[in-house]
Amino acid sequence: MSLLGVVVELALVVIVMLTTATLVLVGPRQLAAAARGFRWRFRACLLPVAALVAVLALRWSTVDVVMRLERRVLGTNITPLLFELEQALFPENPVGVLQSFQSPELTSFFVFVYIYGYAFLLLFPFVAYFALDDTEELRTLILAFTANYAIGLVCYIFFIAYGPRNYDLFLFEGLLYDAFPESRMLTNQVNQSTNVFPSLHTSLSMTVFFLAVLTRRKYPVWVPISGVLAISVVVSTMYLGIHWFSDVVAGTILALVSVYVGRNYTVEGIFGSARQYLDTGFDRFGRAGGD
Repeated sequence: MSLLGVVVELALVVIVMLTTATLVLVGPRQLAAAARGFRWRFRACLLPVAALVAVLALRWSTVDVVMRLERRVLGTNITPLLFELEQALFPENPVGVLQSFQSPELTSFFVFVYIYGYAFLLLFPFVAYFALDDTEELRTLILAFTANYAIGLVCYIFFIAYGPRNYDLFLFEGLLYDAFPESRMLTNQVNQSTNVFPSLHTSLSMTVFFLAVLTRRKYPVWVPISGVLAISVVVSTMYLGIHWFSDVVAGTILALVSVYVGRNYTVEGIFGSARQYLDTGFDRFGRAGGD
């Protein structure tokens, strides 16, 4: 199967999942009402969306630069440290323990969750929060995602880390590519083998779940659904040999930080604080130069 075939299949499956969840959890009337107010919703979220697009564009357009920077200037390979830390904390490595339970059925489930379930988990909140009467939750979601990607990019520059499947093939198996070889074409387009610490699959999935808990009065059924999916995604990253337990812990912490940023800050406020900080710095520099 070609890359186009993989993308089309992913899109079709996720669209079916999104359509079903939207009809059941949001409802056609609420969605139709929100669609009629599309313009003012879009205007209200324009700046957060622009910030998210900018961070994603920066991440994908500077892959070569980031790789050179992390490997030749700033990067420190922490993979052995992660392995030794988990060896010291646990009688057996958590990834190895999970993979000891492997079966064709379990592997198929975690592959589906890692690829299709993850995409659905990240996209459905945009639909659900767009359908609300105000845009506060949608803006919070967008800013939290922006924080995830921005902080994650910084971590990937400073820390080189390879997942279990790339660390020791005798101890850990790369079950994702064994069960679904075509997924390599997709993952190679959006990720690097050193983008491991922290796990963005974990951080983004747990961000969705934490926000679902905070908005439980608006979508109560979404809380258990997102919780099961998020935890399944987290476990899948280790079961498939992609992330260490340490990556998952770091990803969960990143999710908490990102949710805090999304709930307590705005893009306008962040830009204003940054501008004020820079203005203060320039003023001090000018006074020092005058002296």
